[in-house]
Amino acid sequence: MTRPPLPPFTEADARTKVQAAEDAWNTRDAHTVSLAYTPDSVWRNRDRFLTGRDQIQAFLTDKWRRELDYALRKELWAFGEDRIAVRFQYEWHDDQGRWWRSYGNELWEFDAQGLMRRREASINDVSITAQERRIHGPRPQEEHGVPFPLA
Repeated sequence: MTRPPLPPFTEADARTKVQAAEDAWNTRDAHTVSLAYTPDSVWRNRDRFLTGRDQIQAFLTDKWRRELDYALRKELWAFGEDRIAVRFQYEWHDDQGRWWRSYGNELWEFDAQGLMRRREASINDVSITAQERRIHGPRPQEEHGVPFPLA
């Protein structure tokens, strides 16, 4: 199975990978998202360490049960031959109706088939009001590639 674009990445390839990841995560379909990773992919997500698609899928299923109305934006930070770094923000609310904006950085490493074999994510959560929200669902096509403000 391949997941183009394949390494070595150009800037255009890296941007395509980042947008594809954003689009996939905004579906909140844990099974589909897990297919972008190698069967033995290794993750660090905050303080959690995962290995393999089954753990990734279970993690994402649980995540999207807790992080309601999740909506994400990713932006390319840097890239190399088989690696991509992104910054991201997403907003969500908990089951008590409190809104959050989560800021983070990810480091990605890909195999020759374009599947992610390693993902390291550092994430911080900031409480926001519903009026402070600025991410309302998936990014419209006309906003693909448009930088997202930090604050």
